[in-house]
Amino acid sequence: MHFTDLNAWKEGHKLVLAVYKVTKSFPKEELFGLVSQMRRCAVSITSNIAEGFGRQTFRDKANFYVISRGSVSELQNQLIIAKDVGLLDEEQFASIMDNSIKVHKIIVGLVRASNERA
Repeated sequence: MHFTDLNAWKEGHKLVLAVYKVTKSFPKEELFGLVSQMRRCAVSITSNIAEGFGRQTFRDKANFYVISRGSVSELQNQLIIAKDVGLLDEEQFASIMDNSIKVHKIIVGLVRASNERA
């Protein structure tokens, strides 16, 4: 098994791709603002899932999955900001937010399973 086999990573990767796609249309003045922040958050989600997968103990795994879950919450906040300042329309916002909620739920399950085995 590889970290790319985890549903959390698969769904997280879809989220990363969606964030990259939607932020391409953001204005240039947001390149070092919301664009950078949102992309780093999204990448952090799957990166921490991958790192957690590679850890030996379930306690270590859970710690990285918790960090990943935090990055999802941070991204959700940034999505709300992007919508509220007019950078995302309602449809874009709803689609990416729904994906992020799905990723969050899957990661919650990963954390729970890892903690039970720790």
